[in-house]
Amino acid sequence: KEGEGVQEPPEDIGIVIEGVEVLHELTSVASACALLLGLIYALNLAYPKPFRFTFEVLQKIFMQLDQHKMSPKVQNLYIKLQSSQ
Repeated sequence: KEGEGVQEPPEDIGIVIEGVEVLHELTSVASACALLLGLIYALNLAYPKPFRFTFEVLQKIFMQLDQHKMSPKVQNLYIKLQSSQ
């Protein structure tokens, strides 16, 4: 059940793009996210549609990259986060 006991760390953290494992044995989920954003940019890939806003928030709010081009949805979240500080 959720919240019970200590969760075991993952055996392996990796990145799979279009069914191909491109990176594995990464040190953390955070580094995997940063590397995934870098791969998406370097390979000129589009964000997966179901996760496009998640990736946009990671890129533009958390990593502070290309902040002047936010979608209205992400810009609204950014404003709410700024006003809550």
